[in-house]
Amino acid sequence: MSESSTQTTTPTADTPRLELNGRAVRDMELYPALSGYGHFTAMQVRGGRVRGLDFHLARLDAATKELFGVGLSGERVLHHLRHALADGIQDASVRINVFSTDGSAEPAPGVEPDISVLVTVRPPYEMPAGPLSLCSVPYQRPFAHIKHVGGFAQGHYIKLVERRGFDEPLLVGEGGLVAEGAITNVGFIEDDAVIWPQAPMLLGIGMLVLQRELAAAGVPQRHRRVLLDDLASFDGAFVTNSRGVATVRRIDELDIPLQAPLLARVLDLYAQAPWDAI
Repeated sequence: MSESSTQTTTPTADTPRLELNGRAVRDMELYPALSGYGHFTAMQVRGGRVRGLDFHLARLDAATKELFGVGLSGERVLHHLRHALADGIQDASVRINVFSTDGSAEPAPGVEPDISVLVTVRPPYEMPAGPLSLCSVPYQRPFAHIKHVGGFAQGHYIKLVERRGFDEPLLVGEGGLVAEGAITNVGFIEDDAVIWPQAPMLLGIGMLVLQRELAAAGVPQRHRRVLLDDLASFDGAFVTNSRGVATVRRIDELDIPLQAPLLARVLDLYAQAPWDAI
């Protein structure tokens, strides 16, 4: 046998391979989504409509410009969203992820980035009825103004506080600066006004919808620094995201009042907020 006939070929990674639980995943188009660099928005669809649809589209466009240097048109997003719901789905929880098709944060010089839009449709979710309990944790999200995919710390803190009997972490920065919930924004009631924390945070869709409705109803709103030591002075608290609004009954070991008339009005105004056709 000649020497050449005994040579073996060394396997290479020239052909991408993706396996799940030892089983090959044939569609490699999703591989770039695993890069950990991207952003998303999450929405609730009811009757084929979404609250704050323009806010969702603006968020996706702004974050795509910041991360990839190109815009993402609302028309393109709506096209993909409508296609994903085309089988007559009226009620759903939808997540729209945006990432670079080649998995990189920065394209080659002179090359326009190729952006992919991934739409995930799942059964609808509702905000827990509340009142909820929050547990403060020493964490603030990096690049908090972007709804980016780096959510490990938030998810881990959710598990930790749930084990302690709480519903959600309250993210707190240096000096006890209150920022936001792990997956919500938090607001407080002070006399006849809603107080929003002034801290690095995501401008959540539920918060933006509620701010719009509060302004239309003439309810005063203020943005200021809120510290953990300030919480006992408030007349109530609530959390909000795209799933809705819920009252807060406890933060750490502090009982939060639930009787403020404005608290009930906040819930009512959000419940009456319009839904936008997709």
